[in-house]
Amino acid sequence: MNKIFKKQGKLFIISGPAGTGKTTLITKFIQEHDHCIRIVTTTTRPPRLGEQEGKDYHFVNEQTFQEKIQRGEFLEYARVFDAYYGSSRGEVLKRLEENYHVFLVIDTQGASSIQEENAIFIFIAPPSIEELTRRLKNRKDTSSSAIQKRTAFAQYEIDQAKNYDYIIINDDFNTAYETLCSIVDQEIKGRI
Repeated sequence: MNKIFKKQGKLFIISGPAGTGKTTLITKFIQEHDHCIRIVTTTTRPPRLGEQEGKDYHFVNEQTFQEKIQRGEFLEYARVFDAYYGSSRGEVLKRLEENYHVFLVIDTQGASSIQEENAIFIFIAPPSIEELTRRLKNRKDTSSSAIQKRTAFAQYEIDQAKNYDYIIINDDFNTAYETLCSIVDQEIKGRI
């Protein structure tokens, strides 16, 4: 594992349309870097084939999610494609205080609600909408109607990239990964 210079925990917000590879990039990054952690998102959508509670998402019903909203338990939350998604405020703050560099893999709606002035916003973009559609079809866990919804929404999300500190085009996974590593390393060391 690489040892990243650890001074204090930083918050990284990672967004991009479904199918851009953002979760795969962050999963690899977390596995290879000490003191970095991804906060598992809470959602009301049902698990997809192979997804595990607590690893991929925290799966709850809508009533439980609404109760968490009322108690102020989310740093951010949004309704996306008929389901809610949110990030635990307590978990984020706890991990930052423990000097972890925290990664939230969230959509652009949730990202726009985060007002943390020291957060670093990174957008993962597809090389094209056509390539994004091809990737979603290859995942084989998304229905045709869901693919249509996601690709239609992708253009809106891509338009939001202008609000991010960095944009990484994931045309080649290894190049995108190296770019991500470079950005995070420089932000943690405070050189950018």
